[in-house]
Amino acid sequence: MDLLNVVLPVLLYIVAIILLIVLTVVGIKLISILDKVDKIVENVDNKVNSFNGLFSVLGRATDGLASISDSIMFGVSSAVSKVFNKYKKKEEDI
Repeated sequence: MDLLNVVLPVLLYIVAIILLIVLTVVGIKLISILDKVDKIVENVDNKVNSFNGLFSVLGRATDGLASISDSIMFGVSSAVSKVFNKYKKKEEDI
């Protein structure tokens, strides 16, 4: 029984030291992996930001086309409504 009281704490200390070493190595590897991922994300972010100018130009162009098409549609609809209003006025006069 005295042997177990001496051997078991020594074994637990050895296992704890091994576990501490393994966790330290894993932590260092995780830090290096996170550094690599950070570099990749920064690279992708820079590439995406390079398209911001193109997207703003496309946005302005689509806004311009939308306003032109809205004005054309307004003109066509007002012309059609004038034609139908003239037709209704002629029917009312009869």
